[in-house]
Amino acid sequence: MEKYIQVNVESQYLEDQSDPEAQRFVFGYTITIKNNTQQSSQLLNRHWTITDGQGQVEEVTGPGVIGQQPWLKPGEAFRYSSGAILKTPVGSMQGSYEFQTDEGVKVDVPIPIFSLLVPNSLH
Repeated sequence: MEKYIQVNVESQYLEDQSDPEAQRFVFGYTITIKNNTQQSSQLLNRHWTITDGQGQVEEVTGPGVIGQQPWLKPGEAFRYSSGAILKTPVGSMQGSYEFQTDEGVKVDVPIPIFSLLVPNSLH
């Protein structure tokens, strides 16, 4: 069975925006969301769980992504970039997007866990 909505994530450490001495580690991520169904759907809400290397958890929820609630027609993709700031050089993110189909059916689409990692921080 094909996936309802496909989510791909690429993350990177943003060294130029980070300040390790101040426990500020900035990560960027780019997400591509593709509609693999036969009907249009709108991204309504996001929910993120961000965990740093000390186990501190931050929950982020809200409407849409980067101020948008895109409609995706069948086969269409939406790509955006955002970021997260951690107090540790290692962490992870995971979450879900809430979509609504043309028929008003709401569906939660999981965002698989991905790492936020300063290069060479794990020995």
